[in-house]
Amino acid sequence: MTFIGHVYAASAKYPRTEQYGLIDQIRRAAVSIALNIAEGSGAGTDKEFARFLQISFRSIYEVITAAEIAIRLGFGAKSDQESLIRESDELAAMIIGFMKTLRG
Repeated sequence: MTFIGHVYAASAKYPRTEQYGLIDQIRRAAVSIALNIAEGSGAGTDKEFARFLQISFRSIYEVITAAEIAIRLGFGAKSDQESLIRESDELAAMIIGFMKTLRG
């Protein structure tokens, strides 16, 4: 949830012309991470939960790609985008570990 706040804060510094482009995309991807974890936690089996974690994992890579695009296009502060990438990598590692635990 904290990560979503960081994504919103960083993307708020993008040009207004990106409101329905990159801003919308990176925010939706960040929210998707949390929503899929939540939905998966309500699944009936560990296998189903792991499937939702996999979807969250893919959304993390959407955030990373969007942050890389922002860096290349000079949107927002480069340090903010690099911070999002580092946080994304940490989240990805946590999700992988959780999926391994669920799969036994």
